[in-house]
Amino acid sequence: MISDLAVPRVAADANKYSRGKLVVVAGSARYPGAAVLAARAGQRMGAGYTQVVCAPEAVDIVRMSSPSLVVGPFSDFDPKTLGDVREGRPVAVCIGPGFVAGDPETDKLVVSVLKHAACPVLVDGGALGRLASKAALKQLAKRAENGFATVVTPHGGEAARLAEALGVTATAPDLAAALWAVVALKGPDTYISDGQRTVVMLKGTPALAKAGTGDVLAGFAASLLAQEIGPFEAVVTATTLHARAGIAAAESLTETCVTAEDLIDYLPTVLR
Repeated sequence: MISDLAVPRVAADANKYSRGKLVVVAGSARYPGAAVLAARAGQRMGAGYTQVVCAPEAVDIVRMSSPSLVVGPFSDFDPKTLGDVREGRPVAVCIGPGFVAGDPETDKLVVSVLKHAACPVLVDGGALGRLASKAALKQLAKRAENGFATVVTPHGGEAARLAEALGVTATAPDLAAALWAVVALKGPDTYISDGQRTVVMLKGTPALAKAGTGDVLAGFAASLLAQEIGPFEAVVTATTLHARAGIAAAESLTETCVTAEDLIDYLPTVLR
């Protein structure tokens, strides 16, 4: 039942900051659309204020996608500002959708965000490969020690590469333990683990086998983190709603015709 999932209720006295600020650090010159999808998904899932930090070549594209997004280039972003999280104004970060793996600028940005963010961080896409570095692993361990949640959302290929670099098996529990994180291992069946408990989301559809659907999932999950849903519950809820939105879209549009954008549009149908 949808009512069993961790879907936030909107308080009568809510404002845009109390509903959660989502900072989407995503999008390259090559893949600007990933930032658009993650940010719009985060808005639709309920985050009150969504800021996008992206490659300069992507700024205008992201701005045109939604006038309610606050958008700026990497050069204007200081990760140290993520250390100032005030009571009643929760924040979460989604980093990596649309990044080009191995890019020196964004690799540095990933480690800096992990170091300074005093809030939940979701890592996806081109940022995932950086997690196996000594610098990133040091920050992941510190985040866990300080009680800051980290969520990692690889597909099978990304999980295999991470596992090889970390010297573990490419399973959600092993990756979660190695990264001090909640891991959602995406696939036809999605495995979600914090290293101690594991659940399997079996409600997927082949309609989701389209470019960009992972960016939408990252935005959904990070938005729930920004609304102070716990990391394990946020990922279970996001993956379930993501799958059900895919099913609802396929019922209307057919499995052939569903696109990543449709998942954002059909989320209200699923929640209703």
